[in-house]
Amino acid sequence: MKKWVYFFDEAAAAEKSVGGSWDGVRGLLGGKGAGLFDMTRAGVPVPPGFTLTTQACNEFRRTGKFPPGMWGQALAALKQVEKRTGKKFGSSSNPLLVSCRSGAKFSMPGMMNTILNIGLNDEVVEGLSRLTNNPRFAWDSYRRLIEMFGATVFGLDDEVFEHPMGEHKKKKGYQLDTEMTAEDWKALVGIFKVEYKKHIGEDFPQDVYKQLELATQAVFESWMGKRAVDYRRATGISDDLGTAVNIVTMVFGNMGFDSGTGVAFTRNPSTGEKTMMGEYLLNAQGEDVVAGIRNADPIANLSTHMPKVYEQFMKITSRLEKHYTDMQDVEFTIERGKLWMLQTRNGKRTAKAIVKIAVDMANEGLISKADAVRRVTPDDVDTLLHPQFDDAARKKSEVLAKGVNASPGAAVGQIYFDADTAEKMAKEGKQDVIMVRPFTKPDDVHGMIASKGILTSEGGATSHAAVVARQFGIPAVVGASAMKIDMERRLMIIGEKTITEGEWMSVDGATG
Repeated sequence: MKKWVYFFDEAAAAEKSVGGSWDGVRGLLGGKGAGLFDMTRAGVPVPPGFTLTTQACNEFRRTGKFPPGMWGQALAALKQVEKRTGKKFGSSSNPLLVSCRSGAKFSMPGMMNTILNIGLNDEVVEGLSRLTNNPRFAWDSYRRLIEMFGATVFGLDDEVFEHPMGEHKKKKGYQLDTEMTAEDWKALVGIFKVEYKKHIGEDFPQDVYKQLELATQAVFESWMGKRAVDYRRATGISDDLGTAVNIVTMVFGNMGFDSGTGVAFTRNPSTGEKTMMGEYLLNAQGEDVVAGIRNADPIANLSTHMPKVYEQFMKITSRLEKHYTDMQDVEFTIERGKLWMLQTRNGKRTAKAIVKIAVDMANEGLISKADAVRRVTPDDVDTLLHPQFDDAARKKSEVLAKGVNASPGAAVGQIYFDADTAEKMAKEGKQDVIMVRPFTKPDDVHGMIASKGILTSEGGATSHAAVVARQFGIPAVVGASAMKIDMERRLMIIGEKTITEGEWMSVDGATG
């Protein structure tokens, strides 16, 4: 029978199946999967798990159902993960929870689906609460699952869940998610389940195996989702590659303030400087950082909060950069003081950073001068010639707000508050457009690509908006927190100034 599933410690078997080529392994397991396999082989702390191959995805696309034998192999692999972790999937006494993550051969940040905390239901959440003696963590994890499941598997708008959560926080006088108590999260789970049934027409599934099956199917289907297709068209990635699915034991950054999650680049992806650049949040899960929903702390501050974890993290990332001879983009979680690495991949960067990193790595002896030259493409050179603001004009201009200089370059255009309108005004109206959002989501990528500049009120240098803007050479400023966006009235307020949709604005991605 064809092998559709590989454990993270089966790197050698995966290599053998594709004739020994690591490029072939990336094609089989996807970039995320290949990174997890490689890190596991190198002794880096990676949670136990397994990968369903891109071949399974392509077979699913062809027939509309899982290939024969695949789901049986996946369930058998899950039993092995139970043995390795000492936990049981669906158990209320010692529950195993997993994430279901996409991962194509070539990095497509945020374009496909991920679901966390699979395995929670009404009984398991009570057991997890007792086991960890942390009911806040358990109920927070459960509401995240319902929210992500509804949005990912059934395509519900984020507002279906964000609106009642915002109303609850407003009623309680909370500003931050971290102010929510266990009782708050428990109440919100009840509200979310009502919203889920109202929009889906059935209850949130209590069968944990059904959760995993639907999540896996949703990840396969996301390969041909609009945002993924738009991204591939813009980057020249073939539709034939498919995505792998990585089933990973959950480790939790939201168990308290001895836990956290983050994203980091081993060099600055905007300038190319040889300094670690990243962000982390305490008492949070990974999507909080990537989505930019909460403004995170600079990675350097981790040396104060958790010095031993920071030291271990810096050693691991240095090893990874030397191993791959390129700047790495890593994701990590800290659970009760223990570091876990969840991803490593070659990081997206600006054209300026491409040149700087290539030259520096050649001088450091990591790559040859010939390799350094090959890493700079004609498109990169073209991007380096992007317009910049004149210094004299910049000094005369009125600064409305400041944020993180996420992607360099100068942009002037008319502002629009959603991706569809931004794309329409750019393509049909032939306007220069600045897309303004509280934070961007993968569904916004078509509007981002059509825009001359991007501006967000939330998020940081590793948020979705920043990563995509850098890749496509779009000037971007993120986390301009002085800016308050009113989506209903289609306007933004900065101090005493009100700016309506369609007005002109300049974005300086070099200075923020």
